[in-house]
Amino acid sequence: MDDGLKLLIYFLVGGSILTLVTYFGTRDRGILAAFIAMFPAVTTMSIITIYSEAGGLLVLDYVKGLLLLSPVWMVFLLCVYFFLPKQGLLVALGAGIMVYILVAVFLFYIQPTI
Repeated sequence: MDDGLKLLIYFLVGGSILTLVTYFGTRDRGILAAFIAMFPAVTTMSIITIYSEAGGLLVLDYVKGLLLLSPVWMVFLLCVYFFLPKQGLLVALGAGIMVYILVAVFLFYIQPTI
């Protein structure tokens, strides 16, 4: 498959997911929006494309990274959950992203020993 066509497909899938999440999230359907956002469609497509381009070993490396960073994602969500009501959106997202980056960098640093 042509690289340009692949990128177009990735763009359309990602844009469709973002559109659905925004649509349902703004209509008091937060659980459905979260389900769509967390549905493993993008992860599945990523696994398929990595596998087709580079094989199974690199898919395993990708999955290992997902497993390693999943708890960090939860910390990001907790930051947003606790800071948003009192500090507002920008502070909540900024704190969550900062914590995510700091913990992820730490995990990348110690990763060879994990």
